[in-house]
Amino acid sequence: MLSLMLGVGVGIILPMQTAINSRLRMVVDSAFISSMISFTVGTIFLIFGSFITAGSLTVSKNVIVHQPWWIWIGGLLGVIYLTGNIILFPYLGSVQTVIIPVLGQIIMSMLIDNYGWFASPTHSLTVTRVIGAILVFVGVLFAVALPKLLQTTKFKDSPVKVQPTGANWLWRMTGILTGALSAVQTAINGHLSVIIHSAIKAAFISFLVGTLTLWLIVIIKERKISFRRLHLKNTVWWNWCGGVLGAFFVCVNAYLVPIIGTGMVVVILLIGTIAGSLLVDHFGLFASKKNPVNLLQVIGIVIMITGVSMIKLL
Repeated sequence: MLSLMLGVGVGIILPMQTAINSRLRMVVDSAFISSMISFTVGTIFLIFGSFITAGSLTVSKNVIVHQPWWIWIGGLLGVIYLTGNIILFPYLGSVQTVIIPVLGQIIMSMLIDNYGWFASPTHSLTVTRVIGAILVFVGVLFAVALPKLLQTTKFKDSPVKVQPTGANWLWRMTGILTGALSAVQTAINGHLSVIIHSAIKAAFISFLVGTLTLWLIVIIKERKISFRRLHLKNTVWWNWCGGVLGAFFVCVNAYLVPIIGTGMVVVILLIGTIAGSLLVDHFGLFASKKNPVNLLQVIGIVIMITGVSMIKLL
């Protein structure tokens, strides 16, 4: 029960990180530079955390030589997921960009649990777990999709690029894939925390890889690193703290996977994330626009909790 509460709690902070990074994006005028700064701050935070808890940043030669290559790519997969959402948004719109990757996360996490991929703890894919996973997805639909779809009947949704017949399905499959890669990242970071005996150091490695990748993307995309566009007068101190929340999120993920499995971690984080999103919207936290919680969203949370309960019952 404590692990479940911890997972929901850390899931709640993810939308807060998103809100903070959204404000930072306005300051730097670039989604990629905003992400790069966030990842860099998170990496610096985890450097201190690793020194305090583990005494070093290095891993043993035995881990480097004998462990599979894929233990080092968790951060890369995280960047692919982040970049994928940025790319998908203009083609699928706000609703599908949220919902479709979630579907990929749930499907892949259940497959990882069933087959024990990426050295994840094995949990058989029973009928009860399948029904629970479906309920979690239905809950996401109620909490995220239906309210936005109802709004689009009154207000025009974010513009979506017109695509040839069949192209939208290609983008949807891409969304499922990016969501699946997010679940793979969770499993990889969990296994990495086991073999190096430190969830914080595993999160540091993941963040370091992600940070280096984002710096490379920014250098290629922007041709150079320049902070001349920074509007520092428009910032407050918490604009720079998104990376710390992200670091804590990844660290807890790495800690929980060996205990309760990838599938359970993914679904309880979804509950926390949806709940956190509703809190941010309802109270207008971190200078975001207020959007009061409605009955459909509350029903969605209840359905998700029911689904998680069924998954936990196996």
